[in-house]
Amino acid sequence: MAEENSEVKKSGSKGIMVILIVLIVVLLLGLGFLGYVVYAKVLNAPANGQEQVVKEEAGDSNQMYKTAINDLVLNITNAKGREKLMKLSFYLKSTEPSIGSIVEEYKPEIVDAVIAQISSRSSEELLTVGGKALLKEELMEDINNIINEVTSSNDDIKRNNIKNILFTTFVIK
Repeated sequence: MAEENSEVKKSGSKGIMVILIVLIVVLLLGLGFLGYVVYAKVLNAPANGQEQVVKEEAGDSNQMYKTAINDLVLNITNAKGREKLMKLSFYLKSTEPSIGSIVEEYKPEIVDAVIAQISSRSSEELLTVGGKALLKEELMEDINNIINEVTSSNDDIKRNNIKNILFTTFVIK
């Protein structure tokens, strides 16, 4: 009888050890995967305002270039007039190879246009899909107008070269 109890204890402790080893291996694999994802994001993230060449989808041979406007903190109001904060970052996709340097040089004018557009809307409007789409359209129009105006003397730069705006951060608190 005493021998049976010792055998049960030995086999029970072996089962617990196997389970612990499996859990440790799964945990290490999960941490390794998480580390890889974070490492890959850090390596692939472009610096603030850095332009990056992107091939347009659907086999179009036109090259698209993009540049970032990052970490704008804006004041907005809700329908009841209460103030809220908004954090906004976005990419401008353009057909112009020098879009990064143009945006960097005229960033104050572009940020001013963004502030004017955001200030004219309520937080409820901005939280809807339609509100975001309308904001993109109007921002694209305003930014194109600014770039057209400041580059009007340069015939090498095409007019209305901003083709899309991609929100990367859109937080209202």
